[in-house]
Amino acid sequence: MTRRESDPIRERKADFAVPARAIIVSRRIARYGEAMPGTPRRLKVKRLPLSQRPDQRADQADWIGMLPPGRNILRSLRVLRRLLLVLLCTVISVPVQALLVLLPGTAKARFPRFYWYCIYRSIGLSVQVVGAPAHRTADGRPIVYVSNHSSWLDILVLGSRLPACFIAKEEVTRWPLIATIARLGRSVIVQRRRASTGRERDDMRTRLAHGDSLILFPEGTTSDGSRVLPFRSAFLSIAELPVTADGLPPLVQPVSVVYDRLAGLPTGRANRPLFAWYGGMDLFTHFWRLAQHCGLRVTVVLHAALDPRDFPSRKALTAATWEAVAGGAATLRQNRKAMPLTPLGAEKAAANARAAYA
Repeated sequence: MTRRESDPIRERKADFAVPARAIIVSRRIARYGEAMPGTPRRLKVKRLPLSQRPDQRADQADWIGMLPPGRNILRSLRVLRRLLLVLLCTVISVPVQALLVLLPGTAKARFPRFYWYCIYRSIGLSVQVVGAPAHRTADGRPIVYVSNHSSWLDILVLGSRLPACFIAKEEVTRWPLIATIARLGRSVIVQRRRASTGRERDDMRTRLAHGDSLILFPEGTTSDGSRVLPFRSAFLSIAELPVTADGLPPLVQPVSVVYDRLAGLPTGRANRPLFAWYGGMDLFTHFWRLAQHCGLRVTVVLHAALDPRDFPSRKALTAATWEAVAGGAATLRQNRKAMPLTPLGAEKAAANARAAYA
């Protein structure tokens, strides 16, 4: 055999003996999306049909990538069916609640819970509750439910499970239809301006004194669902208001909310943002993406109520509340069984806070 003659065995070994060349070829394949002439078969990329759409945006590809392949028409029909159910429930419930608001009694407070239940069931969401909600005490002390906030779904879930009204931001009043629902749901609107702080505090004190409990999101915004943002102690100033004849403040119950099932399977960091609605996300687009899925579940952990009088300051109360909410949420994100904070645990938290803030 002469030097110029080719040896097939030697050339085949050379292909495996040059890893740097293979790396360069692989990078070119990943960059241009096609194999170069003479590329070994083992280096050719098998691309999915989804990634071959040149006009598909990266964020949309991430959302669609969570869905099983095919059945695009069925998924669209599922979204339309759920959207029609939501609209039908809203059209029927709005005039009913408008009438109940004008009448005496507690029906105007109970009917919104039924409405929120119908809405979250219409979009295919199931709710698992761990613990029990605190109720108005014998001495007339109402409850302020303090929860983490990651999505508009929190309104449906907590509104259906807790006998309370929401504290909503001023921007809600500028959203079509949602503003009407918030007003009929007897939500307390806050502007977050220093000039209106006194008036809003008086409004919340009046609502609490008349027997209404409130739901508060002290993070001040929504998160991506992977963690609980720090609580702002200013939001818990309502826990210091005297709302009874004896001048007692309301109780504070921490609540942890985590969306832990997608298609019946545990959610992880990759697909947890599917539930989250944060930043500049559009509400309808988020609904359309979420409603394509089945097997959605959220778990709500209701911890033992905290007495603001057991804490030396509002910051101490805020820190203890955040620890309870964040601890329960972290346990749920790890797909472990979350145990709510017990009354004994609440006493220990108050004792630790007194020692830390002494």
